[in-house]
Amino acid sequence: MIANSPHTLDDFAGRWTLTRKIIQRNGDVFAFMGEAEFSWLEGSEHEESRALAYFENGEVTAPNGHVMPAERRYFWQQLQTGLFEVLFDDKRYFHSFSATNPNAEHLCGDDNYVVRYDFSTWPVWRSTWKVIGPRKDYTMISKYSPA
Repeated sequence: MIANSPHTLDDFAGRWTLTRKIIQRNGDVFAFMGEAEFSWLEGSEHEESRALAYFENGEVTAPNGHVMPAERRYFWQQLQTGLFEVLFDDKRYFHSFSATNPNAEHLCGDDNYVVRYDFSTWPVWRSTWKVIGPRKDYTMISKYSPA
């Protein structure tokens, strides 16, 4: 295990300040500022298969200055120590990662999503998504800090 990095869902539970940049291939940059919260699903605090509901909300500023609300939901679960599984809000599988292997990939139609998590400055952490396909071409960098 890597010292000073997340190993259980307890490490993520709670509120986080979230900033994000979405850099389009054409150079346009969208900026997100908001908050993310990992909260225990009812009854899962003491079960073998524990789960957190992930909810983020905030505002996205477009390159033209237009500001719009944004939110996203996922579920995070841990079926074994150190391995995190992320599900879409409808509970379909999205991807898995660990502190020792912080990389994952998800194919959505012809669009390929590749993520690398960075826990080197834990409890501040980042996720960097590179999304390439016929419909999408961007890099999304999210930074989480304890709220």
